[in-house]
Amino acid sequence: MQTDNRLFDDLARMAGGALNALTGMKTEVESLVRQQIEQLGANLRLVTREEFDAVQAMAAKARDEQESLALRVAALEDELRRLKGDDLSQPAMTSVEKDKNTGAEEQA
Repeated sequence: MQTDNRLFDDLARMAGGALNALTGMKTEVESLVRQQIEQLGANLRLVTREEFDAVQAMAAKARDEQESLALRVAALEDELRRLKGDDLSQPAMTSVEKDKNTGAEEQA
């Protein structure tokens, strides 16, 4: 009986040692993989999460400001239409377009 207990104790100790060795290997492999991924990220010049979040917030703010400005422009156009009674649905010609039209009329 004593021999059986000793055998089981030895087997349990060996299994525990093997488990510890595997746990150590797992930790080492995770560390190596993490290092490789970080190095790959550095080589690819990837941004950090904080940088990404900051740029995303800036883009959202710019989008909100653009929408606000679009509403203000629409309100100003409506007010201008009301005051002038003109149809402003067609965009006004820029100075470059006016110069092109003037040049075409002079050549004709």
